[in-house]
Amino acid sequence: MAEAALRREQSGASAGGAAHATVRTVIDRVRADGRTSLTAPEGKVVCDAYGIPVPQEGVANSAAEAVKLASAMGLPVVMKIVSPDILHKTEAGGVLVGLKSAEEVSKGYDTVLANAKNYKADAKIDGVQVQQMLKGGTEVIVGAITDGSFGKLVAFGLGGVLVEVLKDVTFRLAPATRDDAMSMLDGIQAAEMLKGVRGGDPANREALADIIVKVSQLVSDFPEISELDLNPVFATKSDATAADVRIVLDFEQKPRPVTRSNDEIVAAMNRIMRPKAVAVIGASAEAGKIGNSVMKNLINGGYKGEIYPIHPKADEILGYKAYKSVKDVEGVIDTAVFEIPAKFVAGALIVCGEKQIPGAVLIPSGFAEAGAPELQDEIVEIGKKYNVRLMGPNIYGFYYTPENLCATFCTAYDVKGSAALSSQSGGIGMAIIGFSRSAKMGVSAIVGLGNKSDIDEDDLLAFFEQDENTKVIAQHCEDLKDGRAFAEAAKRVSKKKPVIVLKAGRTSAGARAAASHTGALAGNDKIYEDVLKQSGVVRARSLRQLLEFARGVPILPTPKGENIVIITGAGGSGVLLSDSVVDNGLSLMSFPKDLDEAFKTFIPPFGASGNPVDITGGEPPKTYQNTVRLGLEDDRIHALILGYWHTIVTPPMVFAKLMVEVYEEMKAKGKDKPVVASLAGDVEVEEAADYLYQHGIPAYAYSTELPVEVLGAKYKWARGAGLL
Repeated sequence: MAEAALRREQSGASAGGAAHATVRTVIDRVRADGRTSLTAPEGKVVCDAYGIPVPQEGVANSAAEAVKLASAMGLPVVMKIVSPDILHKTEAGGVLVGLKSAEEVSKGYDTVLANAKNYKADAKIDGVQVQQMLKGGTEVIVGAITDGSFGKLVAFGLGGVLVEVLKDVTFRLAPATRDDAMSMLDGIQAAEMLKGVRGGDPANREALADIIVKVSQLVSDFPEISELDLNPVFATKSDATAADVRIVLDFEQKPRPVTRSNDEIVAAMNRIMRPKAVAVIGASAEAGKIGNSVMKNLINGGYKGEIYPIHPKADEILGYKAYKSVKDVEGVIDTAVFEIPAKFVAGALIVCGEKQIPGAVLIPSGFAEAGAPELQDEIVEIGKKYNVRLMGPNIYGFYYTPENLCATFCTAYDVKGSAALSSQSGGIGMAIIGFSRSAKMGVSAIVGLGNKSDIDEDDLLAFFEQDENTKVIAQHCEDLKDGRAFAEAAKRVSKKKPVIVLKAGRTSAGARAAASHTGALAGNDKIYEDVLKQSGVVRARSLRQLLEFARGVPILPTPKGENIVIITGAGGSGVLLSDSVVDNGLSLMSFPKDLDEAFKTFIPPFGASGNPVDITGGEPPKTYQNTVRLGLEDDRIHALILGYWHTIVTPPMVFAKLMVEVYEEMKAKGKDKPVVASLAGDVEVEEAADYLYQHGIPAYAYSTELPVEVLGAKYKWARGAGLL
C-alpha cells in the first residue's frame, strides 16, 4: 500500500462521520485484497481516525529511507516488518527495538527484511515501519474480541511480553462506558501498579480509560473487527500511547439475530406463566404416565383456571372432558403442556399455532440433547411461523405458585414466597424443589428451561421483573444462548431485584486458536465473571450458594452502609467469621473510642471489645441482649454478624428467642438492618437456627461461612444497584 495514500487518509480523519468513513475505506480495501488483517500503517490510520494515541511512524522501502525517517522523528526508534502475511511480527524476528544511530537503523532495515523472508519466503513485504520509540511508563494491553455469546468485548490488562503468561486481564461488553473503563483499571490483580509503586509515577487513568472507551466504540462500529490488540500501551503520568496495533477481521460474521421487544416478551410470558386455560397434550388417565402426573398436579395443586386434557380416544380424563384436538376446544387456550413422543411434537405444535396458543411447555426429550437436532430445528421454525413461544424441550415443566399452577410431572409445590428459580438441568431442578421443600422456602416460581430452543433466561428476567410476587431471581445455567441479551436484561432488572446466577462449567473448555493476545486470554469463565459483574448479577459458586442466596437475600433489609460488626460468644468463631468477611468483600468497622467504650460496659474484663466483640461463652443471655441492642441502635453500624456458642448459661433456643425479641423491638423503632448468625453447638442449635431464620435472621448451624456469604450477596447486589 502506498504511504502517500495512507497519509491522505490520516489527514482526512476526524471524529464522527469522517472517522467512520476513513476506517470503512481501510477495511474495504483489506477485503478487496482478500486479506483478514491490517498492516501496521493501516492500523495507525484506524487509530488516528478514532483518536487513539499512537507514536510517530513511517514506512521505508530502503535503508536510506529508513535512516531519513528515523532522523526526522528522533532516535532511538523501533523497526517492524510491514507484511499482510506476517501477523505475529516478533515471532518472525520482524521487530527491532532501541536503534540509537543511523548505522544501526540502516543495518536494522536489512536484518528485519532478511528475518521476514527467512520466516515466510513467499510473504508479501510492503516495507519496514520506522516508529518513534516510547520511553518509560507501565506496559498494559487494551484489546477487543468477538465472543460467540456476548458479542463484542473490550479487554484491559497487564501488557508486554508476559501478557499471556500472567493472564491478568478483565473484560466488559462493548461499547463500554467511562465508568466501565475506570472499573477495568481496578479490576486486574496488578491494579496497584497503575497507582505507582516504590516511588514510581502513577499511570494516567483518564488517558487509559479514554483509550478503552474508544477501542470499544471502534469494534462496536465495525462488526468485521473480530480481534484487536494495542500491546503494549505505555501508560505514563502524563499520557498513554499504543506502541503496537494489531487488527484482525472476519468478514463471515453473522449479524446478531433480531430480538423481540421487552413488551412482546412480557405479553407472551404473562399468558404462559399466568394462564387462564391450560391444555395438556398427551393427558392420560393411566397412573404412572407423565401425562397423568401433569393432570393430577394441575388439579391437586389447586389451579383455578380451565384444564383441557387432549387425547385422541378418551372422552374424559380424571373427571375432565377430553378433546381429540386443541381445535375442538371452544374457548381460548393460553398454554399447552406437551407430553407426547418427540416425533409427534411438530405436528401437534402446528395445530396449537393454528389455534393461536401463545405458549408451549415441551416436557418430552429426544431432541438436540439426544442427537436429533433436526427435530428441534423443526419445532423452532414452527414456533417462529405461528408466534408460539417454546419452553424446553426436555424439561420438568414449571411452577407458578401465585396461580397455584403446577404445570409439571413433579410433585405439587404449595409454599408460596418471593423467590423465582430456574434451571437448565432437570437434575438441578429436582434439587431446587427438594431444598425449597426441606427449608420451607417460599417460592413464586420454579422453571425448567432444558434445551432452551426458544425461551431462555432473559425471557424469564423480563417476566419476573414486572412480577409483583417475585423479589429475587436465581438461575442455574450451563450456557447463555444469547449472552448479550441476557446481560442487557440483567443490567436493567438487577437495579430493581437481585439476580443470582450459578454458571456451570467454570473450568476451561480448552484454548481456542486466536490471532491476538486478547483472543488467547479470553477464557470462557473469565468473560462470564466480568460480564455478569458488569450486569449487576450476584454470582453463586455452588448449588448450595445459589439456594441459600435465593432463600436469604430477599429477607435481609438493604444495608445503609459498609460498617459491619461481629458479636460473638466464642473467640474461635470470631476469627473464622472475620476471615469470611474478608473473603466476601465486606468491611469490619473500626470502632471510634466512644463506641468501643459503650461495648465495654456490657462485656466482662476478660472479654474483648473492638471488632469482633467477644463477650465470651460464660456470659448470661443479658450480655447478648445488651450488645446486640447496642449494635442495632447505633446508626454508624450497618450490619451485624452474630457468632453463638452453645452453653448451659445461654441455651440455643434462649439465645434465638432473645435475638428475635431484640431484633423485632429495634425494627419497630425504625432500626432495621441486616443480621445473620452462625451457631456452634450440639444438635439443639439446628432448631434455634431455624427459629431465627423464620423470624428474618438468616442463621446457620455448624457454619461460619454461609451466613457471611449470604450477607455478602446482599451487599454485592446493593452495590451493583447503586444503593450504597
